[in-house]
Amino acid sequence: MSAAPKSLSIASLGAAAVRCRARQELPAGHGRSLFGSLERSGRSERAPLPVTPASLLPLSLGRARPHRGLSLPSLPGLPLQSPVEPGAKPEGSMELLSTPHSIEVNNITCDSFRISWAMENSDLERVTHYFIDLNKKENKNSNKFKHRDVPTKLVAKAVPLPMTVRGHWFLSPRTEYSVAVQTAVKQSDGEYLVSGWSETVEFCTGDYAKEHLAQLQEKAEQIAGRMLRFSVFYRNHHKEYFQHARTHCGNMLQPYLKDNSGSHGSPTSGMLHGVFFSCNTEFNTGQPPQDSPYGRWRFQIPAQRLFNPSTNLYFADFYCMYTAYHYAILVLAPKGSLGDRFCRDRLPLLDIACNKFLTCSVEDGELIFRHAQDLILEIIYTEPVDLSLGTLGEISGHQLMSLSTADAKKDPSCKTCNISVGR
Repeated sequence: MSAAPKSLSIASLGAAAVRCRARQELPAGHGRSLFGSLERSGRSERAPLPVTPASLLPLSLGRARPHRGLSLPSLPGLPLQSPVEPGAKPEGSMELLSTPHSIEVNNITCDSFRISWAMENSDLERVTHYFIDLNKKENKNSNKFKHRDVPTKLVAKAVPLPMTVRGHWFLSPRTEYSVAVQTAVKQSDGEYLVSGWSETVEFCTGDYAKEHLAQLQEKAEQIAGRMLRFSVFYRNHHKEYFQHARTHCGNMLQPYLKDNSGSHGSPTSGMLHGVFFSCNTEFNTGQPPQDSPYGRWRFQIPAQRLFNPSTNLYFADFYCMYTAYHYAILVLAPKGSLGDRFCRDRLPLLDIACNKFLTCSVEDGELIFRHAQDLILEIIYTEPVDLSLGTLGEISGHQLMSLSTADAKKDPSCKTCNISVGR
């Protein structure tokens, strides 16, 4: 089919499910049905084709009809049918459909892909529906609390190929899937004549694009709250961490690869190197809190050392961890740095003097810094940080491990911090 590509939306996919109803009417040796239920089940799989050679041919999903050259035996509930002469078509029969092949998947995003395949020219005008079998590859490290993925068997009316399959409720970012297709002709009695299943093709969905992150940013802005002044960035860790930096890293805190905490589709996870800092202060004192989930030793550095007019500020993520607390991840990157070049094409750029999260502005000739009161901000600074530029000391509070965000999984059910694409 050579017409312009069509988009297959959630509405056109529908929630329809097709069930084979020839199960009890097929003659002996043909198995029970061509394929299993097409109902929306997160774990359903295509049922294997019957193993007898004759059953490898596609069958009508309506009343079982004999193949050419065969006669049906007399079975209870089935009328005796006359033998069919070789080369003749049984009354009311249809030509069998060819099996789709040469599957191609491209134009992959975080919640869509484009798919095409080849089939015989004789099928092009006959096919009325496509059955798409989409399955998420299991990952032992996947989020156990995540919503159920993929209703697996998707039913679509036939459109010119290639077509786009789109739907945030069954596709997740950065996730491996396998896909196979089957073509079908809907007959006058409402049943289907179907082809065999195509080969299976694997692909991986992409990260959030800038427009998706802009949606997250807008949601975060709605709950950011008022802006409070602060003067230092700080990093909490164990004493051994800072000793290692002094002894083996030239007194520098070296950037490291960001883990997979936060939104699954964040383009920074597993890709961006940086050093994490905090800046939140206690409302009543204006100072950093004395408690920490990461360790009892704290490195503090004046805010202007990391954040100034020579620094770009990017919005990276917004999430929660099944609690009332919400986190926003921001990136500070010196202009022209490697980190800055990475973020420029992937993350929304913020105005450092006017945004809802973290600001640096000149007031009365000096730099003034403010942070959002109602968000826990995680700041990624993309360059090494010299320990000599700040102070290191032990804090007096508790180590609150429950607040750690290391490899934290985002709550996919939270309406405050999720958007209408894969979680």
